[in-house]
Amino acid sequence: MLCYEKKSMLSRLIKILVLIFIFLLSTKESFSGTIKGYVYDQETGTPLVNAIIRLEKTNLYAVSGLNGSFMIENVPSGGYTIVTSYISLKPYKQTIRISEDEVLKIEVRMEQDDDFYLKEVIISANRDGSTERAARSFEQNAPQIMTIISSQAIEISPDLTVASIVKRVSGVSLEQDNAGNRQYAILRGMDKRYNYTTINGVKIPSPDRYNRYVPLDIFPSEVLERLEVFKTLTPDMEGDAIGGAVNMIMKDAPRALSINANIATGYNGIFFGRDFMSFGYKEINGSSPYQIHSQGYNASPTDFSQGPVTYQSGSPSPDLLAGFSAGNRFFNKKLGALVAVNIQNSYRGSNSLFFESTVVDTLRGATLTSMQNRKYSERELRYSLYSKIDYRLNSRNKIQWSNSFMNLTDFQVRDVKTTFLTLGGYDPVNGNAALQYSTRSRKTRQNILNSTLQGNHQLSPELKLEWSAVYSIAKNDVPDNSKVILNGEQHNFELRKTTVVNSSRRWEYNTDRDLAAYMNLSYYLPVGSLPVELKAGGLYRDKRRDNFYNEYYFRPVDPYDEYGVDFNDYSQIQWIVENPRGSVGTSLNYEASEKTAAEFLQLKSSWNRLEVIAGARIESTNQGYKLDFPIGERRPNGKQVYTDLLPGVHLKFMPGAKINLRSSYFRSVNRPGFFEIVPYTIVNEDYVERGNPDLKHAVADNLDLRFEAFPSPSEQFMAGVFYKHIQNPIEYILKADTLRGQDIYYTPGNFGNAVNYGGELDFIKYFNKIGIKANYTYTHSRITTSKSKRIRDANGDLKTITVDETRTLYGQSAHIGNVSVLYKDNKRGWDAQLTSQYTGDRINSVSQFVGNDLWQKAFIQMDASVEKRFKNGLGIFAKANNLLDTPMIVYIDNASSKNADVPAQSLKGKTLIRQNYYQRSYYLGLRFNFKANSTAKASSTPVNMP
Repeated sequence: MLCYEKKSMLSRLIKILVLIFIFLLSTKESFSGTIKGYVYDQETGTPLVNAIIRLEKTNLYAVSGLNGSFMIENVPSGGYTIVTSYISLKPYKQTIRISEDEVLKIEVRMEQDDDFYLKEVIISANRDGSTERAARSFEQNAPQIMTIISSQAIEISPDLTVASIVKRVSGVSLEQDNAGNRQYAILRGMDKRYNYTTINGVKIPSPDRYNRYVPLDIFPSEVLERLEVFKTLTPDMEGDAIGGAVNMIMKDAPRALSINANIATGYNGIFFGRDFMSFGYKEINGSSPYQIHSQGYNASPTDFSQGPVTYQSGSPSPDLLAGFSAGNRFFNKKLGALVAVNIQNSYRGSNSLFFESTVVDTLRGATLTSMQNRKYSERELRYSLYSKIDYRLNSRNKIQWSNSFMNLTDFQVRDVKTTFLTLGGYDPVNGNAALQYSTRSRKTRQNILNSTLQGNHQLSPELKLEWSAVYSIAKNDVPDNSKVILNGEQHNFELRKTTVVNSSRRWEYNTDRDLAAYMNLSYYLPVGSLPVELKAGGLYRDKRRDNFYNEYYFRPVDPYDEYGVDFNDYSQIQWIVENPRGSVGTSLNYEASEKTAAEFLQLKSSWNRLEVIAGARIESTNQGYKLDFPIGERRPNGKQVYTDLLPGVHLKFMPGAKINLRSSYFRSVNRPGFFEIVPYTIVNEDYVERGNPDLKHAVADNLDLRFEAFPSPSEQFMAGVFYKHIQNPIEYILKADTLRGQDIYYTPGNFGNAVNYGGELDFIKYFNKIGIKANYTYTHSRITTSKSKRIRDANGDLKTITVDETRTLYGQSAHIGNVSVLYKDNKRGWDAQLTSQYTGDRINSVSQFVGNDLWQKAFIQMDASVEKRFKNGLGIFAKANNLLDTPMIVYIDNASSKNADVPAQSLKGKTLIRQNYYQRSYYLGLRFNFKANSTAKASSTPVNMP
């Protein structure tokens, strides 16, 4: 028995030793090494992104990173064959041997596959402009200074609208509305009025009720193939951009069937802390009583819907974002078609603190007269429809027709509690004050329709014709804008609404309609050994604007009715219409027109490493207005006719294949908006606004110098300087009415000459899976305007004098910077991005008084996004905006001792005027991308379409 037990123990021991031996043997075999290196294009020496490096007869592989680097870890010791593959290049094979713990470094240089290259050139009709590599190539080869953001970068960014995207460009900052939405671009410190917006190179009208500039937040980001920002203008471009031009290149028909869809939901954090306030927008009247009935109709209270004053509060629904696009080519690839649909239904808001002020003695600063606590609740319904059809008649002729419809409907409630700081009874220690409550409901619907038919014809090897026929219309409709004001009081810190003050209903409507025709003719003519392209052409545009305005004023039937006693909600208030025929007879009802004719001649040539573009553009403008109700108006109609000669010279010197040295000069203009030259008067909440029929157009001379380096197809370093001299710059200022003494009004005017200059730096660099994008712009401007100054004379009496003040241009920040950190793992399908933008202090509003301008405080905004892609075309993504909950702060750069006891005045040496908080927004969504394999037989006739 003992012997059996010994044998059994011996047998177990042998088994354990065998297992240990096998374990040690497997451990010995598992000793592994690492293979790392770079993949380059043999011909150009540039790193290759997304090349696949695999070990034959194993499951080990890697995908080259953003700088061409790769790494394969945990490679068992032994010999292998490495196979590297990349589209359009010959597969690369290399035999290697690796030992345990070895880090084997290799360098792969891939050669062009001539057979593949031949087929690709023959069957390809266009190049994919949606990639980062294509964007850098376009920038490098462009005739002028420009910056491009590709749809590849847009898709993985945190941005949902074109406005959010464009702020990533160097030298660009954005204005934002009361809900925190960024709408208008400020390029190189030049206000939004100095820029224009195009779709596929064709200018579009604006739905803005005042000016020409287009609200960029009306465009969803995912309809773009790329976004181009032009900072210099060549003669073949329209000349009314002093700051620059934003061009949206929309998606084109793909080479093979392509389907893309996404859906996402999210929430704005501000509604975790308070309710969302809405109104009965479905019940509002789209037309005023004047429009429904005859001109002499007397409106009664029953003519007005209760919807705008029927308010509800609660939690909003989650945001919904969805998009779909599909495209393909048919009939042997001659016919291409694409359709895209996008919808964004989101809820936004802000909590705002706003102070009203008055200036008695400019030496002592502004005196704050009231404090307003404003709560904005805003639902935004944004949707777009886009379609494009192109037909290639043959290798020399192509026709395309694109249609886009962009809509943004905004439902906003602004709820305000005003505390009067200078009226008797204000006692913050004991919690006593006179109050006023104001609630405004507003529905704003803006849309842009653009239909463009274009042709591209290679008439001969030397002669090319391009033409466009354009119909565009932009509309802005604000029906039944309602406001109700009630008195209130604060007693022992308890707040209550008391009696009714008044109410108003306003209808506003405007349209901008464009009919335009473009035609360009290019002739290739060698002069000796120099290649020369002569380009001539022009455009004609007929623009028409119609503006309608009507407002009704109400007073309560019983001014002593109290809230909570005689009525419990605003729809129960009994009203009397003070002006039953409305205010339709004002100068805000007008027709305006503008006819623009332009011709240009441009020469392009290159010699050795120098490329030259030179030419001139002539633009003739006939702009005018006619009031619909001229009775009693001093200037019922007006007209401005002028012609501008706009020369331009652009030089590009290429000392190496990856380096550009650029210099340019061009002249450009800025025309007044239609609304600005109409002699209107409108009473806003904060001030009276007036037009200026004598407003002149501005003219600028622009100089640029820039160094550009492109170390790899996706990387760049650029440094440049710019200078602008502007004649008759247009700015809005607050002025005193000479006929009414102390009355203040807001109006546009010309102010002599101004200069604007600065420098820009752009940097893009990739390190395998990590990428860095950074840019910085310094801008400085000077403009001298007349300001009022109140002083005390020898007797101690107040006296107003006029002095000159030199300041920066409105909206210009001295310092703007962007930094984005990207993570990209193609092997595992991960993309992530953390972005931040710094915008320095800038003038928010120009004051009538010297040293009393309103400034917006410098701020940093941070956003983030992450996406995981799967092999079946599905992906999941998340986006987060305004991670730092950055507020908008507006201040006056001085302080008065009179405001020492005013709440929230915590800015040392400054006076707080406005403080808006918007909170963070979060989104989570799914994405589906399907692209069919594109295969085609080689043709003997190359397709060489532009």
